[in-house]
Amino acid sequence: MKGIAKPNIALLIFSFTLCFLGLLGLSSASAREAEVLVLRVKGEIVPVVADYIEQGIRRAEREGASAVIIGLETPGGLYKTTQEIVQSFLAADVPVVVYVAHLEEGGRSACGGWAGSAGTFITLAAHVAAMAPGSRIGAAHPVAVGPQGELPESYEKKITEDAAAFIRSIAERRGRDPKLAELAVTESLSWTAEEAYKAGLVDLVASDLQTLLSELEEKVGKVKLDTGREVLLRLRGAEIRWHKMSPIQKFLQVISDPNIAYILLSIGSIGLISEIAHPGAVFPGVAGGISLFLGLYSLHVLDAWWAGILLLILGFALLLADLFVTSHGALTAGGIASLVFGALMLFSRAEGGEAFAMGVSPWAIGIVAGGAGAFFAFVLRAIIRSYRRPETGGYGVLIGKTATVRTPLRPKGTVFVHGELWEAVLEEGSAEAGEEVIVVGADGLKLKVKKKEGGERR
Repeated sequence: MKGIAKPNIALLIFSFTLCFLGLLGLSSASAREAEVLVLRVKGEIVPVVADYIEQGIRRAEREGASAVIIGLETPGGLYKTTQEIVQSFLAADVPVVVYVAHLEEGGRSACGGWAGSAGTFITLAAHVAAMAPGSRIGAAHPVAVGPQGELPESYEKKITEDAAAFIRSIAERRGRDPKLAELAVTESLSWTAEEAYKAGLVDLVASDLQTLLSELEEKVGKVKLDTGREVLLRLRGAEIRWHKMSPIQKFLQVISDPNIAYILLSIGSIGLISEIAHPGAVFPGVAGGISLFLGLYSLHVLDAWWAGILLLILGFALLLADLFVTSHGALTAGGIASLVFGALMLFSRAEGGEAFAMGVSPWAIGIVAGGAGAFFAFVLRAIIRSYRRPETGGYGVLIGKTATVRTPLRPKGTVFVHGELWEAVLEEGSAEAGEEVIVVGADGLKLKVKKKEGGERR
C-alpha cells in the first residue's frame, strides 16, 4: 500500500540495543550501590573509638555505601564517649548496624563476643542490632573503681537514674522494650544472643557477616533513619569494604587504658629521676620524658582526678629526695605509700557523668610500687657503697703521690705520675728533669706540686 513507510529494521535494532545496554547500566549501577562499610571495635570505649566510628560513618555517607556495620566486642568504657557514639548514630544519613561478635577480617565471626556496660547502649542505639551465637549483652550498671571499690551512695543514685533514662530513650527510639533495657542498668541483667533476640532487644542473630547481610535483607528489609529518610536494605551479596583504624588510632586506643597510663607515668617519672641522679645518661631522660607525656595524655583522655595525679608526683618527688637526703628509708616508704594512694584515687570520682569509670588494676599498682621501691633501694645502696669505696680515679687519687719531673719545672713543666703525663706547676723554686716532687693539688688540668724533701734525681 502506498503512503505507508516501511519500518527501518536497522534503526529498530539499534534502539533495542541502546535500551538493553541502558538496562544493563542501571543493573550495574544498582549492584555498585550495594556496598557496606565494616568497622571493628575491640576493647575499651574511649575517645579515639568515637572518632574512628564518626570517621567511618562520614566515609560511608561520602562514598554512598548502603550501610555501616560495626563489629563490636567491648567490656565497656566511658559514659561520655558512649553518648558521643550514640549521637553519631542519630545524626547518620546511612543505616548503622551494630553486630556483637568476635568479627575477623574476611567476614568470619566466632562465639564469645561481648557488649558489656557501655557496649549495651551502643548496640541498642543502632538502627539494626545483631548478635553472633554465643555472644552476650548487658551488665550496664554504673561502676567506678576507687579506694572503697564503689560509688558514693548519692553519686550512684544520680548516675544510675541518668543512665536508666538514657537507655530507655534509646530503646523507645528504636522500638525496643524500654523497661527490659532499663534492667541492664538498674539490675545489671545480661542476655545471651538468643535471649536478647526473643526479648526483642536485638533484631537478628547471625553466625557470620554474609549471613548477616542476607538476614538484613530478608528479615529487616528497610530502616527509617533519624533524618526521616527510609532506606531499603538490599544487601544480599553486597561488596564489603573494611574501614580500619589508622596506626595512630590503634596506638592511642592502647595507651588510653588506666593501667597503661599509670605504668607510662611511672616509667616517665623514674626515667627523669634517673637522669637527674646521673646527669649525662641521656637515654633515661629521653625515654622518661616521652613516657611521661604519653601517660599525661592518657590520664587526660580518661578524665583522671588531679588529686590522684598530684599524689603520684609527690610519691616520685619523695623517692628522688631520698637520693640526696639521709632519711634512713623514711622518704622512700612515704613515696611508695603516696604512689599506692595516688593510683587508687586516679579514677575514684564519679563526676561529669562518667558512669562507667575505669580503674587501675591492683596488680599494676603492686608491680609499679614494688618495682619503684626495689629500684630506689638499689640506687641508694649503690650510692652508699660509692661513699665507702676509696677513690680510684680523678685528682683525689693523685694527691700525695710522688711524681717524676719530665721537663724542668720553672715553675711550669711536665711530670709523670700514676702512669700518666701531666702538666704541673711547682709552688716554689725550680726542679730539673728526673727530680721527684709531691702532688699537693690541682688547678684545672694542671697539677700543683712541691719539692720532695731529700728527693733524688732519677
